[in-house]
Amino acid sequence: MKIKTFTLKNVLAASFLFLFASCSNPQHYYLFIGTYTNTTSKGIYIYDFNSQTGDATWVSNTDSVTNPSWVTVSNDHKYVYAVNETNGANPGRVTAYSFDKNNGTLHFINTTASGGDDPCYLATSSDNKWLAVANYSSGTASVFPINGDGSVKPYSQLIHDTIYRAPGDSAIPHVHETVFSPDEKFLLTPDLGLDKVMIYKFDPSKDQPLILSTPPSVASEKGSGPRHIVFASNKKYAYLIHELSGTVTTYSYENGTLSPIQDVPTFPKDAKGIKDAAEIMISPDGKFLYASDRGDLNQIVIFSIDPDSGKLTFKGNQPSLGSHPRNFIIDPTGNFLLAANQDSESIFIFKIDKETGLLTKTGKEIHIPRPVCLQMIPKE
Repeated sequence: MKIKTFTLKNVLAASFLFLFASCSNPQHYYLFIGTYTNTTSKGIYIYDFNSQTGDATWVSNTDSVTNPSWVTVSNDHKYVYAVNETNGANPGRVTAYSFDKNNGTLHFINTTASGGDDPCYLATSSDNKWLAVANYSSGTASVFPINGDGSVKPYSQLIHDTIYRAPGDSAIPHVHETVFSPDEKFLLTPDLGLDKVMIYKFDPSKDQPLILSTPPSVASEKGSGPRHIVFASNKKYAYLIHELSGTVTTYSYENGTLSPIQDVPTFPKDAKGIKDAAEIMISPDGKFLYASDRGDLNQIVIFSIDPDSGKLTFKGNQPSLGSHPRNFIIDPTGNFLLAANQDSESIFIFKIDKETGLLTKTGKEIHIPRPVCLQMIPKE
């Protein structure tokens, strides 16, 4: 009798733990896909992604929006913000949507000028009160207050990176990203044209919240083209991918200061052809760093991260199975990597080996016109 009672208790406990795990580790996620709309795309697409099977099912899409090439979701998951990457006679814009999590649909709120041409990136503060935007072609960074209803006010601060050129330097600035530091006390903006990462103190209590930090920037090798930066899960290190040189620089990070400690290529020594690095991301467990190469390589490169030194070790590479893998995402469970091949209009889904970091083909694919940005949030 005692044995039966003990067994029943264990069964009940196991059932409780299973239910708790099911609730605390959601299986389904909303996948947001930003696109270029110069072919057949209608704008932003939303899919249901199953993080256990790797299956993706269409949910909804916008009817018509111009080139939402980067999208971001507010921290409370109530709002979605997108750039509209246009230039010339139609300067760039930023558009706000409310998001209905019950049925996975977006609803237009408002739009406003981005403060430059070809906005290519945007990020919200965790309290959803500020939006920071990178305008690539005009070389400007802009900051927008966000209203309580999620709508975006006109920008309150606009910084043109030409002011950071050395005397006599004719380099054309190209701000490629606006990234908040983990504690949100700083904003970092890689400038591909100036080969610098500008560093600002971020003070949300001010109408113009960006103040140039000390030191104000960290320089990359001339002609390397800094593009995207990501912070390690321990917040002690940062990793910067360079578009033109195809290299990743590891920095130690402390209170707004980046100190370089390592440079590694994303390609083998005998690699030939055009190198065109794009995205960089760290696995949810913090053990691996992934980077994408476009150009003639069309691959995802895998590095392991030394938890003590932050340094990278090459582990392998995986063809993206398409052309121009501009962006990719790792689902929050760390089970799958989704690679968006912009020019071949495909998103291939790879299984991640959590022990080695290596990728294997699943045979699963999402067909989307010109995919250029992927974001993911839990459905529940």
